[in-house]
Amino acid sequence: MSFNSLGLSDALLKAISKKGYTTPSPIQQKAIPPILEGKDVLASAQTGTGKTAGFTLPILQLLSQGKHLSHRPVRALILTPTRELAAQILANIKEYSTFLDLRSTVIFGGVNQNPQVSQLRQGVDILVATPGRLIDLQNQGLISLSKVEILVLDEADRMLDMGFLRDIERVMKVLPPKRQNLLFSATFSKDIKKLAMGILNHPVQVEATPENTTVDAIIQKIYPVAKEKKTELIIKLITEGNWKQILVFTRTKQGANKLTESMISSGIKAAAIHGNKGQGARTKALAGFKNGSLTALVATDIAARGLDIPLLPHVINFELPNIPEDYVHRIGRTGRAGASGEAISLFSPDETVFLRDIEKLVGLKLPKENIKGFEPDPNASTEPIKQGQGRQQRNSTPKKPKTDNPNRSTSNSFGQRRPSQNNDRRSNR
Repeated sequence: MSFNSLGLSDALLKAISKKGYTTPSPIQQKAIPPILEGKDVLASAQTGTGKTAGFTLPILQLLSQGKHLSHRPVRALILTPTRELAAQILANIKEYSTFLDLRSTVIFGGVNQNPQVSQLRQGVDILVATPGRLIDLQNQGLISLSKVEILVLDEADRMLDMGFLRDIERVMKVLPPKRQNLLFSATFSKDIKKLAMGILNHPVQVEATPENTTVDAIIQKIYPVAKEKKTELIIKLITEGNWKQILVFTRTKQGANKLTESMISSGIKAAAIHGNKGQGARTKALAGFKNGSLTALVATDIAARGLDIPLLPHVINFELPNIPEDYVHRIGRTGRAGASGEAISLFSPDETVFLRDIEKLVGLKLPKENIKGFEPDPNASTEPIKQGQGRQQRNSTPKKPKTDNPNRSTSNSFGQRRPSQNNDRRSNR
């Protein structure tokens, strides 16, 4: 199948060709036709499978065919959980709309709102936003959503994990009741699907791959290691392997900072990216990682989605995530668009429960390789680290994260709390 067979306009086909794409991915093949027909869609696709184009291309076509108003009110709203993902979606929209008379912009927190407000006042057809900044501007009367024709919730499961449910509900209240709704995500839990059914109207459900599977092109390895030797091992792997581009995941912001400092001390060019970093620092770190001036980018899970890094060869889990679905998102940063990649996890005995849950989720027994001199003590405790030591104990009651809005909920729509690994939510508003 080619893009020509999907019913896309010549202007879009020209833009797609300019990017060098010839064949639509499975999620694009399945999602684009029903969206062009004006239907609501619930789509599940692995990260790295082209799902962003799966909704941006048909949205651009629908808006270009619609009636243009001189003052250009927001006609399509795309909600995302993080700044990085929002910026990446806008970049894709800009590329695909090269030959169309449509305006788009992005708004998110952590930066001065004035330039964003200026863009909105000039008129915008498509708005990409994180929920917090969108509500802030809407409350100030600086943005109107009364003309929205299409709503997209991207990475909806992550938005609920980060406590954005109340924000999503507030946005829904100010949108026109008659609109097209699209819900895209890498994975969906049963609860997320129930939430989707409350938003979507007789949706077409499309799925490119089984839920929570990992890309076949990714080589996955588990290195058992004594907890106190993890830093030494990761430096050894990067240095002796002469690796040039490595995305490393830690469970906490403090852990990311500490590991980055150790890497720099060992001569590895590294930077950390997480919610405590200002947007300028995050943008600079990501740019340096993409252009090769940085070897390692050490990130918390805000970077597990939305980072589009072509041909990223290595992802390392310095610590396993305590939410198993996040393992899928983390390693999905490599092995993208058909390329091969390697995902390495440094596994210490206290993460035994986390590894068991990950293997159950992905349906695989992940291969273990011992590295001489780094093996963990066979008698070491397999109990998860207790609260107060940088991680949350599994099955314990998580502490309520502090936010700048006491009315904001960190539960999902069914009152179930999800353990937050590093409470980056507030910083991504």
